[in-house]
Amino acid sequence: MDRSKSNASSESSQAKKAFSAALRVLSRRDRSETELRQKLEQFGFSDSVIETAVEKCREYNYLNDNRYATERARALMRSGRGVGRKIKLDLQRRGIDEPTVEQALESAEAEFPTDQLLRDQLLRRFPNFNYFTADSREKRRVVGFFQRRGFPLGQIFTILKEEPK
Repeated sequence: MDRSKSNASSESSQAKKAFSAALRVLSRRDRSETELRQKLEQFGFSDSVIETAVEKCREYNYLNDNRYATERARALMRSGRGVGRKIKLDLQRRGIDEPTVEQALESAEAEFPTDQLLRDQLLRRFPNFNYFTADSREKRRVVGFFQRRGFPLGQIFTILKEEPK
């Protein structure tokens, strides 16, 4: 009987420690549920204790994968570090499920049109670039830059071939 009380008390104590650790992790920056679980595993908590802490975080709305995915997609697009497939891969790597990824990407693309993002980045990053006078090496460099950020190749060429205004 004493052992069962001791185990329950120990489990409760571990759950409180795990929740406290989860709050410290989430206070630094928002994370996906998968990322939080991985972090708590690194701290050495058991699966049942982690599940309790994650459930409590969800209950208090400290942890919300929909919110996290939308904000991450918006931040990547706003900063120009990614669009389209680059954002998809980033969110999937962070453990976000496919429907949530699609919804977040759709929301971010509605707010930040990719055509305008590409134009803005072209002006900011390559202000003197002219597709028609650039040599092939320079063209490859500029196209590669935008491809690495997830812009579709067709869209890149369409914007690059526009007449300067």
